[in-house]
Amino acid sequence: MFSILFFLPSFLSFSFWTFPLAGLRIQEYLYFQVLSPGDIRYIFTATPAKDFGGVFNTRYEQIYLVPTDPPEACGVLNNGVFIEGQIALVERGGCSFLSKTRVVQEHGGCAVIIADNAYDNDSSYVQMIQDSTRQTADIPALFLLGRDGYMIRRSLEQHGLPWAVISIPVNITSIPTYELMQPPWTFW
Repeated sequence: MFSILFFLPSFLSFSFWTFPLAGLRIQEYLYFQVLSPGDIRYIFTATPAKDFGGVFNTRYEQIYLVPTDPPEACGVLNNGVFIEGQIALVERGGCSFLSKTRVVQEHGGCAVIIADNAYDNDSSYVQMIQDSTRQTADIPALFLLGRDGYMIRRSLEQHGLPWAVISIPVNITSIPTYELMQPPWTFW
């Protein structure tokens, strides 16, 4: 079993994440890096759903992060064909976190990143929990700060791009501190 040490940005606490046989535990962070477009080539922090969804048991060196249409992903996706085999970027609101995850899964997505719909949220993570339907989802579901989601979508719109290229998960302990490209609008 291969273990990777991940640094948690709060109070200098450390956590072990075993990869690839087990996933993140509750209250841990997962990091991903946007590779393209270049103006948002940063490492972002996300948190896994508390009690539903799968775990990342594969590292994706280059995979598309596709914003869903409609952004809240509470039903059929107009761009569902582009979600298949990729990771969906969804906006919070309109239905439960689990419902959004199931919609992405039904469209063939391999994971979902749900960004807060409060665009000014640059520090508060929400615990994504199971809804009352007793349904399940098998793909990983992550929560992203609203400001991060907004900046990713804004960059894609400015460049006229249908998706970003990302690497996920990223082991930030293998990157020298001076090389960590953190979003300038987020405090780590």
